[in-house]
Amino acid sequence: MKLNSIVQPEGAVKARTRVGRGAGSGLGKTSGRGEKGQKARTGYSHKFGFEGGQLPLYRRLPKRGFSNAQFKVRYATINLSDLNKFESDALVTPELLKEMGLVKKGLDGIKVLGKGTLDKKLTVRAHKFSDTAKEAIEKLGGKAEVI
Repeated sequence: MKLNSIVQPEGAVKARTRVGRGAGSGLGKTSGRGEKGQKARTGYSHKFGFEGGQLPLYRRLPKRGFSNAQFKVRYATINLSDLNKFESDALVTPELLKEMGLVKKGLDGIKVLGKGTLDKKLTVRAHKFSDTAKEAIEKLGGKAEVI
């Protein structure tokens, strides 16, 4: 097969609509623009949100208050059951968790949650601990260190 021998299938290329031509196209005379008015004129374009001179919606709605959402602190979470992958007496750090693929995104820190059970004595360094997680780690003789 050569590039010059490729033929497009029937109906693959559609002729562009030619407006302003009579002869049964249905788009003669005003070319589908209707009668008169700003939108019927040549060179017409409007900016986003333009409502024909009416006060736009974004200006009609009240703008009040303050949202603290963009400053919210978001933690990557890990459960106690995930910490069983480490050997006993190991030091678990955020860098090690990322390296092993247990935490995908760093976000603003790492929080250890108390879901599941922990079977090994570990020293865990994280930015936050839930009460149940801290209790479970210390119950086995490990340490929960807040960075």
